[in-house]
Amino acid sequence: MAAHLVRFGPIVLLALLAVSACSSGESDSPSSPPDQTLMGRTFLSTGVEGTPIPGGGPLRLTFKDNRVTADAGCNTHSGTVAAEDRKLVVSSLASTLMACGGDRQGADEWLSGFLNSQPGWQLDGPKLTLKNDNLTVIMLDKKVAQPDKPLRGTTWVVTALLTPEAQIRSQTIDDVKPTLTISPDGKVSGTAGCNTMNGSATGTDPDLSFQVATTRMLCAPEVMEVEQAVLKALDGKANATVDADTLTIKNENGNGLVLHAQ
Repeated sequence: MAAHLVRFGPIVLLALLAVSACSSGESDSPSSPPDQTLMGRTFLSTGVEGTPIPGGGPLRLTFKDNRVTADAGCNTHSGTVAAEDRKLVVSSLASTLMACGGDRQGADEWLSGFLNSQPGWQLDGPKLTLKNDNLTVIMLDKKVAQPDKPLRGTTWVVTALLTPEAQIRSQTIDDVKPTLTISPDGKVSGTAGCNTMNGSATGTDPDLSFQVATTRMLCAPEVMEVEQAVLKALDGKANATVDADTLTIKNENGNGLVLHAQ
């Protein structure tokens, strides 16, 4: 299923920019410390006072190259960003348009409502606090909140499939929970959706070459469809990159997986 884009009008967001060091007239006056700069950083919510994020979130905000990317567990929103009066003004905001199961169906509405409320902000090192009349969201720099998990030895659970055209999430993926574990010596084990799989991953991280075999059971068609997509991603050369608790595998054949640490 292709991820379409839907555009929204300009949205006023929270304002968080680099805090400039005040000049005291001394030649050795320090510049802004890196931990007071938003750009190039990702923040994750660690707590919400008020209406909780449907599905549990977390809220994720990434600032890079004068753009902001946001999601609360379902679709990804992004747009250009500029600072105005301690708020962030986002324009040309667009969103992926994927169906999300369970409580996550309400995550996009929660996110857009919060962003449209022009929340105030306070940045204290790695801690970011966003607040409007009804909600207070505590966020933490992702490097502090979620250090990278080790690629090898971690059990990874598939949350999305990647094709050359789209990122696909579905209730079937959530239900069958395909898993992948790569041992320190390169042995591969896990479940492809229906069948158990084993094999090897050779090479130097993050560039690996997969060889995987499975048992031969048959399951429901929608489960077998997920399994075939998993096996395509684990066939031959692929790049396996860890970002906090997320592993992204992109195969040279154009297929891939998004996985989260168990």
